[in-house]
Amino acid sequence: MNRLIINALTREKRFAFLKNENLERLYIEQPDQQSLVGNIYLGIVEKVVPGMNAAFVNFGEEKSGFLFRDKLPSFVLDSRSKEEKANRSISSYLHQGEKLLVQVEKDAAGTKGARLTAIIEIQGDHLIYMPAGKYTAVSKKIAEAEVKKKWRAFGEQLKTEEEGIIFRTSAVSQAEETLKEEFERLRQDYQELALQVKKKKKPGIVLAKDFFYEELLSMMSSLKSGEVIADDQSLKKRLEGSAENDSLDIRYHQQAENVFAAYEVEKEIERLLKRVVWLDNGAYLIFDVAEALTIIDVNTGRFSSKNDLRETVVATNKLAAVEIARQLRLRDLGGMILIDFIDMKNAEDKEAVIKVLEAALAEDGRRTRIAGLTELGILQLTRKKTKLTISEAMTTHCKVCSGTGKVLSAETMAFRLERELWEHRQSDYEAAFIEATAEVIEVFSGENDVHRLRVEDAIGMKIFFAPLHSPKPDYHIRQLGTVIEISTKGNK
Repeated sequence: MNRLIINALTREKRFAFLKNENLERLYIEQPDQQSLVGNIYLGIVEKVVPGMNAAFVNFGEEKSGFLFRDKLPSFVLDSRSKEEKANRSISSYLHQGEKLLVQVEKDAAGTKGARLTAIIEIQGDHLIYMPAGKYTAVSKKIAEAEVKKKWRAFGEQLKTEEEGIIFRTSAVSQAEETLKEEFERLRQDYQELALQVKKKKKPGIVLAKDFFYEELLSMMSSLKSGEVIADDQSLKKRLEGSAENDSLDIRYHQQAENVFAAYEVEKEIERLLKRVVWLDNGAYLIFDVAEALTIIDVNTGRFSSKNDLRETVVATNKLAAVEIARQLRLRDLGGMILIDFIDMKNAEDKEAVIKVLEAALAEDGRRTRIAGLTELGILQLTRKKTKLTISEAMTTHCKVCSGTGKVLSAETMAFRLERELWEHRQSDYEAAFIEATAEVIEVFSGENDVHRLRVEDAIGMKIFFAPLHSPKPDYHIRQLGTVIEISTKGNK
């Protein structure tokens, strides 16, 4: 049974898709992590850089955006040949201080500002309208050449020469009259938008996408049947008015218990933040996520079989392939991904496992490409990254370990303290007052204080310890002085 669980009562909006009680998709949107992609702004050109054929545009956000020449309507609509246009500078199409509508193509990252386009796209349920697109396209998910040809011809009838239109995947199942009405509505929406912009004087937002609601509608449109359970009454009514599928049972969650907890989604989220993922047969996966890539290691773990070793390995790798595809979706992992399956000698076995992975990835809405096996047997694949991973969205770097997952051991800190004290062996100080965690004091002192007494004798100083409360092994030399001065500060 399909079940869509929606938790939208608080500032953090979430929904989860369960298929036969198994979590298949998770979407989390926090206020400060909302993407700007698709938002439309009034921008003002701050600087034109002919050498890069690009411009910096102030569009009302913290950082200026970056706009390439090829993303300008004046460039796209220029009737010159491609060769002539390619030799013309951006200065021929844009000047400093100019106002224009821009849309965010890629969010700002690090020191880089957002990437912008002035080829505006107005999205509908089945179509995408571009007032200055100058082309007709059909979704890449539609493979049949004849079908594409038919819809391109229909698109040319709908639009003017300057306009652009993209038929989304769902368009092919719609009547032409329905699409014509939607196209006219999108065209009218843009014209009204253009009128609003004329009243604006400062750069800023003109139209913001409601990503959460759009993702919900997209998820619902993919379901043939099932339950939709929302904890927000107003959202439930809104979904009822927008739902195209009458077979979906849209219900309101009235209980006091959080809807995610009630359907055990919270437990699943906790598992997604863990490094180790156990498989049903006792084998397990290890996820190591770095900035540049993700490494997934497959281990047999507790899995044992009455079959021979080869069959055991292949069976484990196939099970792992299915779970890896699911974890990639749920964790929103993207970029370069390396999978270290259990070693297989037979080429047929390797191909069989890759086919299982390909089939599992086919359910992924994100563009994914399998690049093949390396000489060492590591499977390489790439997955388009469009948003923060679940881990990035829900966690922050540990202030204790700085995100490494490791801290210096009590032994390392104790030996460091010993070296630091040795630096004072020729000083006039009689004693040292040190705050340290219990494990550091224990290692430093040794059994029956044997090591502490040895150090005291070697450096000619009395050592006094006081407890330090810290989440990691640590110490601080607080004071050096006479025995009388120091003995009043702490206990031996």
